[in-house]
Amino acid sequence: MVFRLPRTATAPFCPSEVTGSVAIPAGLPLHRKLLRYAGPGLLVSVGYMDPGNWATDIEAGSRFGYGLLFVVLLASIAAMLLQTLCVRLGLVAQKDLAQLCRERYSPAVNRFLWAGAELAIIACDLAEVLGGALALHLLFGVSIPVGIGITAFDTVLVLGLQGAGFRRVEAIVLALVATIAGCFAVELFFSQPVWPEVAMGFVPSLERLQQPGALYLAIGIVGATVMPHNLYLHSSIVQTRKVDGAGGDAGRREAIRFCTLDAVISLSLALLVNAAIMVLAASAFHGHGRQDVAEIADAYQLIEPLVGSALAAALFGIALLASGQSSTFTGTIAGQVVMEGFLNLKIPCWQRRLITRVLALVPALVGVWWLGDDGVGRMLVLSQVVLSFQLPFAMWPLLRFTEDRALMGPFASGPLVRALAWALFGVITAANVWLVGSVGAG
Repeated sequence: MVFRLPRTATAPFCPSEVTGSVAIPAGLPLHRKLLRYAGPGLLVSVGYMDPGNWATDIEAGSRFGYGLLFVVLLASIAAMLLQTLCVRLGLVAQKDLAQLCRERYSPAVNRFLWAGAELAIIACDLAEVLGGALALHLLFGVSIPVGIGITAFDTVLVLGLQGAGFRRVEAIVLALVATIAGCFAVELFFSQPVWPEVAMGFVPSLERLQQPGALYLAIGIVGATVMPHNLYLHSSIVQTRKVDGAGGDAGRREAIRFCTLDAVISLSLALLVNAAIMVLAASAFHGHGRQDVAEIADAYQLIEPLVGSALAAALFGIALLASGQSSTFTGTIAGQVVMEGFLNLKIPCWQRRLITRVLALVPALVGVWWLGDDGVGRMLVLSQVVLSFQLPFAMWPLLRFTEDRALMGPFASGPLVRALAWALFGVITAANVWLVGSVGAG
């Protein structure tokens, strides 16, 4: 039995409303076909450059210079691997990860996985609330609590997109991502990084992770980069692409090929943005002897005197605001995917947005009241560590389903992909266990 709440005639961008909504006509030229397939990867990549990423990247760049750039690189490659598995699962099984979990696992296991996915979405939304409030504070001088209150009204943005269509949402997100990327391109020009040292930072080093606090930040970077709810999201929204005139395995292979390319290109853009944030922090702060910058607000205040340009600070605030708003859309869709998939429960997207935002507002306000404005950075980093803890619980079913030949047929993961994916699962799980043990010992 499916429990359905009343829905309006003009459907918002919810997963059940948009499956197969973007047609790919047969015989399209290659460049037009690429544009048709482009989009789902971009929506997923937004979660990889949200304010939570800023907090971990800024603190890592300030404390360790360019030394942890390799963590950003490896985390992004891991994200590409997992998101391409999501592409394959959604296009072949024609069901998203949450739906398959509901079908194949017991009710108790489903409730556990659903609760973990919801916690991850709330943690991500907490970062968006704090980042948006901080951007409003920096740009317009409103207090952090007032800024948090203003972010509650972003539900109006979701209402404004009722019936707008999935491609319209993708276009808006593209504009916001382009704003973020453009701002940081100018920031890097002002900060003048030492590019040979930047290149060395991308070389993996276990020695750098042994520095005090480095592993904690590295886990936060992984959690901020490989977001667990993005695995549910991508396996759903990739089904918006409908290939006309190409059925069977040939049609699936084409769809997988183009959607994988979309994901890799989009996540490569996210990698560049995250690396740019860390490089900016390393060159502007660490390079000037300021290794104590852990707050986004401090970074904003220090960029102008250290870099020597008022425009740099303004662009920093604008990019932060765009980052929080772009994540609003994907957070809404991810919440809907998780709720529909695990619980078979459908509610209007604006209601889903309101629920998620209220659940994020409470800890944000309590945290600011308890820790003060200076605690925003700590809460942002902590939210990303929470995401890292939830990641293995989303990875396990994804890896199990994509290697299942009964479900995936000839598209099941091969030996090399399985080995890499399970090795990644082991590394992330071990890092989380280590962190719990170190915190408990401390």
